[in-house]
Amino acid sequence: MKNYTNDNTARRYIAHVSIFGTTQIHLRNPYIIAWWSAAFPGFGHLLLSKYLRGFVLFIWEVVINLQSNINVAMIHSFQGDIDMAKEALNTRWLLIYIPVYIFAIWDSYRTTVDLNKIYLLAERENHTFNFFSIGAMEINYLDKRNPIMSILWSLFMPGLGQLYIHRIIVAFFIVTWTVVFFYYSHLLEAISLLFLGEIQKATNTLNPAWLLFFPSLYGFATYDAYINTVENNKLAEKEQKNFLEKTYQNPEFYIEKGKK
Repeated sequence: MKNYTNDNTARRYIAHVSIFGTTQIHLRNPYIIAWWSAAFPGFGHLLLSKYLRGFVLFIWEVVINLQSNINVAMIHSFQGDIDMAKEALNTRWLLIYIPVYIFAIWDSYRTTVDLNKIYLLAERENHTFNFFSIGAMEINYLDKRNPIMSILWSLFMPGLGQLYIHRIIVAFFIVTWTVVFFYYSHLLEAISLLFLGEIQKATNTLNPAWLLFFPSLYGFATYDAYINTVENNKLAEKEQKNFLEKTYQNPEFYIEKGKK
């Protein structure tokens, strides 16, 4: 059940609250979104709440990256072994990787520019949107939460920051892939061996092809949780402001432009 159902009385809505999360449009820097797509295809689209496209590009990145040995080649290049990096690359898969990688960056930039224009129009229209949703499985509502807590929970485990702010779809996706990355990279085994002082054994246990996914995953999970917490707080304040103005403010009251 919802306290308001979006209909065709408005051309654009600024937000939608469902039991799966709060989806909203707001001003974003296209270059930052494009940068996240460059860091890991799919992340830029997930920041824009373009979930289906983001999931497809994310899974594509994991599969093609592993088949073409890009992460392994990157590690060799970091160590200065350029010849080893060249030998590690599988060009049969690498040539598939390049065009889709460029498309992910371009499309996320283009979409951000378009959504910024739509946001300005929706902000001007200032139409009512639902802010409370309750169902048999979940309850979601607009409220203000602490951005610092979103960062801390994301650093403990990617996806927990999204759960904290009720981004259920993204949280489930990130947590699932975090478990997959932990399992195939053998990172937790290596950490256990490191605590026991077996440094060489811990190093040999790691799978670099899977390990190199973690920096992007942790960075994205933390950034996404923080940004969406801040924007959800702004949205909650805006909804409260509109309610108070509509319910209690004298309709004849107005602030003349140019005067303080």
